[in-house]
Amino acid sequence: MVGFILLAAALLVAAVLVVVVPLLRKAGGLPPATWTAFGVAGVLVVGSALLYVTWSNWPWHTATPPDSPQTMVARLARKLERNPQDVAGWLTLGRSYTVLQEYPLALRAFERADRLSDGKNADALTGEAEALTLGDDSELDGRAARLIERALVVAPDSAKALVLGAMVAARRGDLPLARQRFTKVLGLNPPDNIRAILVQQIAAIDARLATPGTPQTPVTPGAAGAQPAVRVHVTLSPHLSVAPGNFPLFVFVRNPQAAGPPLAVKRLTNRFPQDVELTAADSMIPGRVIGAGTTVEVVARIARSGNPVGASGDPYGVLTYKVGVDGQGSLVIDRLMP
Repeated sequence: MVGFILLAAALLVAAVLVVVVPLLRKAGGLPPATWTAFGVAGVLVVGSALLYVTWSNWPWHTATPPDSPQTMVARLARKLERNPQDVAGWLTLGRSYTVLQEYPLALRAFERADRLSDGKNADALTGEAEALTLGDDSELDGRAARLIERALVVAPDSAKALVLGAMVAARRGDLPLARQRFTKVLGLNPPDNIRAILVQQIAAIDARLATPGTPQTPVTPGAAGAQPAVRVHVTLSPHLSVAPGNFPLFVFVRNPQAAGPPLAVKRLTNRFPQDVELTAADSMIPGRVIGAGTTVEVVARIARSGNPVGASGDPYGVLTYKVGVDGQGSLVIDRLMP
């Protein structure tokens, strides 16, 4: 629309010049018609503008649509370029990228906040750990685990750091420490949905500790008792025009009614066909788990970039699935990311 307006303005100026210039010249001994020229120019400019607004079908009075989340995040990023010392701004940018599932960008934002805080900001440390884990849950055994332990030193009562720290302790088999951290979060009066998960985790740990000879294997949210599961048979369409290549396959479950990270994710070898089951054990964030009776979307994506964030040209497929009702669904990778 801006280009059209500029073109129309240029044509209007040309028309004004064609009419006005002859009036400003002396002709046949007569003086220039200066005031007439100004009057004609005014009529042309004002008249054409009024006629276009009156007769055009452009929605001039329609309210400007609200910014998209991507636009608002981009605006925040530009603002931080002008004020790069804003720790709170970098934290907000990191959280925003996390919601948009741009985990590498989220990691960079949290790392910037961490550097500006000299490693003393627990939100920056847990944000880094979360971004790493959402990209690859094996990071809970490596760098993400170290960041979480640092966060607990800086802020021993951080609920987020305690929950992540309990998951780290459970993964390495230290169930007493995991129980201690889950119990401490309970004392911080968490929301009811989080409280239910914590109670379940503590009960699962107690059951393991009470059974002699039971190996102290890692636990994950929702591991106790029967778990709602999503089961799919993943295949690659023979009509796909692009070969899949030797890239990882990510299968994840998301709630189509709510933004945020997936409810469950698995990184798999790129081979077809294969059967995949996702449960609460594949949850990335405490509290975001697959619930029985809910309708979810299951997405299988061949990630050419090597991480779960979608990129243009990635082959993928989508399936709508009702948890606890549908059996094994057929998920076909048959399209490309635009």
